[in-house]
Amino acid sequence: MIKVGIVGAKGFAGEELIKLLLKHPKVEITALADKMDGVSQDITSIYPYLEGKLDLPCEELDVAKVAAKCDLVFLALPHKISQGIAADFIKAGKKVIDLSADYRIKDAKVYEQWYETPHNHPELLKEAVYGLPEIYREQIKKARLIANPGCYPTSIILGAAPLVRERLAGTEYILADSKSGVTGAGRAFVQKFVSQNEGTENLKAYSIGIHRHTPEIEQELSNLADKQVMILFTPHLIPVMRGILSSIYLLPSSNFKTNELVAVYKEFYEKSPFVRILEEGKFPETNEVYNTNYCDIGIKVDERTKRIVIVSAIDNLIKGASGQAVQNMNLMSGLDEQEGLIWGKTK
Repeated sequence: MIKVGIVGAKGFAGEELIKLLLKHPKVEITALADKMDGVSQDITSIYPYLEGKLDLPCEELDVAKVAAKCDLVFLALPHKISQGIAADFIKAGKKVIDLSADYRIKDAKVYEQWYETPHNHPELLKEAVYGLPEIYREQIKKARLIANPGCYPTSIILGAAPLVRERLAGTEYILADSKSGVTGAGRAFVQKFVSQNEGTENLKAYSIGIHRHTPEIEQELSNLADKQVMILFTPHLIPVMRGILSSIYLLPSSNFKTNELVAVYKEFYEKSPFVRILEEGKFPETNEVYNTNYCDIGIKVDERTKRIVIVSAIDNLIKGASGQAVQNMNLMSGLDEQEGLIWGKTK
């Protein structure tokens, strides 16, 4: 059994990790930690539905104490906080999957620009593997530090990757319009959303052109294109709890038909069990990926405007966070990447 710890167990991603790992046949959760103000609290008092399923305290983080109990640690912590804690666990000889953005950006100066804080472990930036299995599967298998991708970047990178890598679309004109459920804004916002109906019957764009996921998306698309890529990314918050739907617009490099690009996508993701390419004329819906680790992708060539339209859908808490983290853990541990993740709605 793989012994794992979850740091940040009180957040949405931490809770999803607990639920996923309790169902995993080859994992034992051996440590839980979060900011507890020095007072240990049984996890069942935080999540009463875990009564009889997980008998562990959630304690103030003590790296040495958690490391002594675990083979691998998930960090479900806010940006800026994870970098030092991840370094401490790596120094203790543990494998780490970091769900924050602290090790996603390879250039420390770019990280500092977008996250407004210095990166104190640039040596680990070089080592960290970007945890998108569909692109970096072999590197993930050998890694000891995984930078788990963001939710918006997962939906956009997977949607655009075949066109960018195969040079089937121009990289000077990429637009991404994404809609996210409110869980993407964190538990504090959702509590306000539920208690005060904040955001009900409301749809808003935010952080237009300045969202912190932008450099992550550009970095990975640039790697695929083997040249610098810029993207205009507009995120929106919509009044549903979870799910992301991204619409991505690109200029084709030739006069493609939709069925030709569907075939390209199917071949590109042939060995990627969690990416489902829809048939021509079909497009994804968030309900179809809700509570699953799937990314559904639909494709259309708009012959009138000569644009390619890619639509992708994921569950932001699963494929956009905790499910992808478990997928990475499976690969790092020599397991089938689908282990413990085949559940929920399937087509």
